[in-house]
Amino acid sequence: FRTLPDYLRRGLDLVFVGINPGTYSVDRGHYFARKTSRFWPAFSASRLSLPVRLGLGVAVLTPEHDARLLEFGIGFTDVVKLPSANAAALDPKEFAAGAPQLRQRLVRYAPGVACFHGVTAYRAFARYALGADAEAGLGAQRERLGRTRLFVVPNPSPANAHFTVLDQRRWYDRLARFLAQVRTG
Repeated sequence: FRTLPDYLRRGLDLVFVGINPGTYSVDRGHYFARKTSRFWPAFSASRLSLPVRLGLGVAVLTPEHDARLLEFGIGFTDVVKLPSANAAALDPKEFAAGAPQLRQRLVRYAPGVACFHGVTAYRAFARYALGADAEAGLGAQRERLGRTRLFVVPNPSPANAHFTVLDQRRWYDRLARFLAQVRTG
């Protein structure tokens, strides 16, 4: 099956972790490609993206910038690499197979922070990769993966209708503060 590539390398400050790639995004070859996704508008408005926007000389980041974020210490991956039109279409067996593979990628690349988009993504990872039945909420998580700290923000999918772009941006601003704390130790 076709999917989105992992944008990972050693030395990343942050890796965004989605549930799985949407078929629309896979067809276009970029993360969060659907225009109704809150990711790019919220990320672009956040303090978290300021070094990227300044470095690329743009006011607004778009899906076409996804691979370029590696230059600024930010990567992308997913709990499950199998694309679907909707994450609800995933079977628990796919999470059981995908989460340990994600754990291996995170251990191998050891980013400072792995930021999960939504509690659904994080809970599946915690259950199948950490052996923890986490009643995760948003924000910093108790669990760690080696040196990697774990953080959860709302899922930017348009299906997650009770969070606005402004709400999402505020979570990316909180993530920026958390990342600064992790960097300074």
